[in-house]
Amino acid sequence: TIIMKIKGERSLSSRLWLDRQINDPYVKRAHRDGYRSRAVFKLIEMDDKFHFIKNAKSIMDLGAAPGGWCQVLSQRSPSDARISAIDFLPFDFIDKVRQFCGDFENEDNRRKMGSYLGSKADLIVSDMAPSTTGHAQTDHIRIMRLAESVHAFARDVLEEEGTLVVKVFQGGREKSFLESLRSDFQKTCFFKPKSSRNCSVEIYVVATGFKKCN
Repeated sequence: TIIMKIKGERSLSSRLWLDRQINDPYVKRAHRDGYRSRAVFKLIEMDDKFHFIKNAKSIMDLGAAPGGWCQVLSQRSPSDARISAIDFLPFDFIDKVRQFCGDFENEDNRRKMGSYLGSKADLIVSDMAPSTTGHAQTDHIRIMRLAESVHAFARDVLEEEGTLVVKVFQGGREKSFLESLRSDFQKTCFFKPKSSRNCSVEIYVVATGFKKCN
């Protein structure tokens, strides 16, 4: 009886997810425009507001699969731009993009990504999130630890005046994270794209004007 109940709950959850996908206007737009996921519209909205892609020639995309953000970065960046993208999962080829499979926090992977760019990065974007547990506070702590790792990495590899975009979950620690970025960037703010579902706790931190570290 318990097993049947769990299966029934999963079936209902799956049906609700499928219904939401079918009726989601951003899913329909992504399919129509040839994008790999609805998440592209989050990056498009941020770039339309902050204009950080058009002059970026050295870009890192952390947590890149299935490649939707890479599509936008490739389309909106200069013709000679280079994009280093990393994820545990591979995805189909995209112009200007060199894929690296594995853990972003692995030092060897970080070195390879930087070597491909041949210079420091003008722009780092991260749509990464750890596998969720269903426990809100645990998930919040885990993604904030990941965001802090991205910040530490950015301090080493960002070019002066560079930009960092990173996803976090709302839950309390995101405010102190934003404060920690203010010592390294001229401007920092939270941004909730319209294409991010209302029920989602995700929010993005946009930090522009990286200050050269001593």
